[in-house]
Amino acid sequence: MDVLPHSAELLLQQLVNGLSLGALYALIAVGYTVVYGIIQLINFAHGGVFMIGGFGALTVWLLFFPNTTALWVFPFMLLAAIASSIGIAVLMERAAYRPLRGAPRLAPRITAIGVSVFLQEAVRLFYGRVPGFPDATRQVSFPQIDVVTGTPVDVFGVSVQRSAIFTIGALLLCTLFLYWFVNRTRTGRAMQATSQDPDTARLMGINVDRIIVVAFALGAGLAAIAGVAHGLKYTNIDFRMGFIAGLKAFTAAVLGGIGNIYGAVVGGLVLGVVETMATQYIPGQFGGSAWKDVWAFALLILVLVFRPQGLLGARVVDRA
Repeated sequence: MDVLPHSAELLLQQLVNGLSLGALYALIAVGYTVVYGIIQLINFAHGGVFMIGGFGALTVWLLFFPNTTALWVFPFMLLAAIASSIGIAVLMERAAYRPLRGAPRLAPRITAIGVSVFLQEAVRLFYGRVPGFPDATRQVSFPQIDVVTGTPVDVFGVSVQRSAIFTIGALLLCTLFLYWFVNRTRTGRAMQATSQDPDTARLMGINVDRIIVVAFALGAGLAAIAGVAHGLKYTNIDFRMGFIAGLKAFTAAVLGGIGNIYGAVVGGLVLGVVETMATQYIPGQFGGSAWKDVWAFALLILVLVFRPQGLLGARVVDRA
């Protein structure tokens, strides 16, 4: 029995859907903003790291647990996703970005685009040719794990998907972990020092190269969790999924204030809610899901015009 008026119930339903989508964007966006905060690099290959996480989890399931969707399988999938994404991110930093650290800024940005295309094509070719693995040129079914997915939970007439609970819960736990890590650990304080002035941090005995690797690993770990959440939410993944998700996450990072971790979280949530609400409430030929990307990027343009530093960002002078 409904306990809320239909209009209020619909509003709450769309709000829950928007927060779920926004949490997915926020998990990816944090990776952009952590790396940018340390070395001021916009890592356009981060969407590929997100995609690798989803396929890493799927690969472990196909190799070792293809006949079960029991809950005990899920931690192994999650660990495989995190390990694969972090491995790729660290290798990417060491082989592609570190040699270009003193180069003009355009060079690493173009390299990031090249790395993104490389990751997409590598997954497409690997999954299309290895026996026993599905063809990644089409959408590949992602295992729906018991308890984590299944029948939605009904709260006051609002249907909450179990995958949404996982995504929002993962964002909350990851945000709390980042707060503790950045503010309470020696490495976190070294990250703050490197972000403010890497040359002075190096003179104070901080291993800047190590800190940069830690930043890439942190962002990759969260992107991997987002990759698994994407598979659970949409029931499938494909090799192109990192492009649009990465672009939206970058939008969320800029929206919240690039370089601000909490701004990335807020930006992701705001972007997800705006997309969902615009899809539901904008009428006529300018509404519907086909226009959700238009309104999302229109919001980005408005924020950049009226508040270029983002919602939570501070106006700072760019490092030379």
